[in-house]
Amino acid sequence: VEDAKRGRAFTKITREIIIAAKAGGGSTETNTRLRAAVEKAKSAGMPNDNVKKAIMRGTGEMEGVSYEETSYEGYGPNGTAFIIQASTDNKNRTTSEIRRILSQHGGAMGENGSVSWGFERKGSLEIDPADKGYDDLFMIAVDSGAEDLKQD
Repeated sequence: VEDAKRGRAFTKITREIIIAAKAGGGSTETNTRLRAAVEKAKSAGMPNDNVKKAIMRGTGEMEGVSYEETSYEGYGPNGTAFIIQASTDNKNRTTSEIRRILSQHGGAMGENGSVSWGFERKGSLEIDPADKGYDDLFMIAVDSGAEDLKQD
C-alpha cells in the first residue's frame, strides 16, 4: 500500500518536472518552476537519477511519454465558471473526459475566452526576511506589482 502511494506521488512529481523543463528549460538556476518541482521530488525521497531522467525527457534529450499542459473553460451547475488546467499525454482523451464530467454534473464545456475574462492570474512569493527589513520588503513588493504583503 505504501509503495503504491509512493509510486503515484513519484509519477505526479515526474510529470511536473517534465512539464516545467519543457516550458522553461532544464536549468534549476533560471527555471523557478523546475526548481520547485525538484525540491518537491527531493522532499518526497525521489531518487536523483529519476529527477535527472525527467528533466532530460522534458528538454527533449531523452525519449519518453510527452506531457503537455492544456486548459479548458466551462460552466458548472448554476452557471459557475471554471478554468480547468490539466497535464496530459493525450489531449483528445482529456478533452472528452472533462466534457463528460462537466455534463454529468450539469455543466458544459465553453469556447476559449468564454469564462477567462472573469479570472485574473495571480501568484505568490515566500521570502525569508532574514537579511531585509519589512520596509525594504514592502518596497520590493510594491515595485514588483504586488497587491498584498503579509508578514508571518
